Amino acid sequence: MAASDLLTTVVSTKGQVILPKVVRESRRWNAGTRLVVEDTPEGVLLRPALAFPPTRLDEVVGILHASGPARTVEEMDAAILREAAQRHGRD
Repeated sequence: MAASDLLTTVVSTKGQVILPKVVRESRRWNAGTRLVVEDTPEGVLLRPALAFPPTRLDEVVGILHASGPARTVEEMDAAILREAAQRHGRD
């Protein structure tokens, strides 16, 4: 967007701001999208809120229990290819 194409909006009496449609569409921010609002020296920054809180590897390792022998990388690759072919009808 060029400097001459700046978009403007108005703050309502309830403090609401409508984001221009072109911005919402380009960001894929549909109704209900949660945004983090950050006040910065340059202005207000909006960014999508994380769907889940950040986690560390040690918090999730071992959550899923597997049965049977461990699979090789080649076996896993073959299984992925079989599933893709089944779902999408292609190699």
